Amino acid sequence: MSGVQTKEVTRDEDEMRVDRWFKKHFPHVSHGMIEKLLRKGQIRVDGGRAKGNQRLSAGQAVRVPPMPDASDKPDEGSISRQDAQFVRSLVIYEDKQMIALNKPPGLAVQGGSKVTMHLDHLLQAFGKGDQKPKLVHRLDKDTSGVLVVAKTAQSAKKLSRLFQTRDVKKTYWAICLGLPAPRAGEIKGFMKKAMEGDRELMVGARHGEDGAQHALTRYAVADNAGARASWVVLRPETGRTHQLRVHMQAMGHSIYGDGKYTCDYPDPEGLSRKLHLHARKIEIPREGQKPLVIEADLPKHMADSFDALGFNPSDNLMLVEEALE
Repeated sequence: MSGVQTKEVTRDEDEMRVDRWFKKHFPHVSHGMIEKLLRKGQIRVDGGRAKGNQRLSAGQAVRVPPMPDASDKPDEGSISRQDAQFVRSLVIYEDKQMIALNKPPGLAVQGGSKVTMHLDHLLQAFGKGDQKPKLVHRLDKDTSGVLVVAKTAQSAKKLSRLFQTRDVKKTYWAICLGLPAPRAGEIKGFMKKAMEGDRELMVGARHGEDGAQHALTRYAVADNAGARASWVVLRPETGRTHQLRVHMQAMGHSIYGDGKYTCDYPDPEGLSRKLHLHARKIEIPREGQKPLVIEADLPKHMADSFDALGFNPSDNLMLVEEALE
């Protein structure tokens, strides 16, 4: 166990998130432990309390509390051949800067309480230490679809900034309960984190309320099965936790399979109970070129539900997406 240290943020680490900075310097320390130290205020930047998503600047001083030595923890640097083959099978795009994966539902992106297997760990199939790809955005555990990771520190910095400034256009497909009216529009307001018993969730909030963040989602109904369920195309203009799930619940048309953000509509019979939310497409701007468009096929449970409800992805989809512009 080391003592308290103070480390200076280097030029190469400029704009790096605090949690990623710690993961770089202390790769053997779990994400859950880092979050715990942040909550307790033991990690500080220039003397002030820090948050995991806070961006560092070159020259800042980071207070590092006593950390376990790498030898104090069993080696987690290797993964099985089967796990390596699995994560490689998820690759849908790769170049010198990034890898895009079609994340399956049920796979957590990062570790945490009671999470023993997660995507960040599996990324060691592509390289270890500084060579391991770096996360630049997130998807909920039960949400499937396009997830981009960066191959280098420089590409991670660039991609993180694009996601942070909302220059990356993200399109989600969802099956929602009932039929939203109007069929296209936007949902906006403020939300914040709250506790319900022992679980954390997002709730509506007033402007200026402590912890309140503005959120905006554009949506359009692509098809519907009567009044039972609808295929809704969603485009988040902000990136709040559980934003799409909260916004559809606020409309009274929760995403099917969402056990946390529910509504009064009955569930369609005969469909999988998994969450029906899929990150279908990401469009990444490139200087002097057309945007890079990456699409991810639907997971089996959603493809089966599309078939059962009679939704055809080729019908009028271009018109629907135009309604989101």
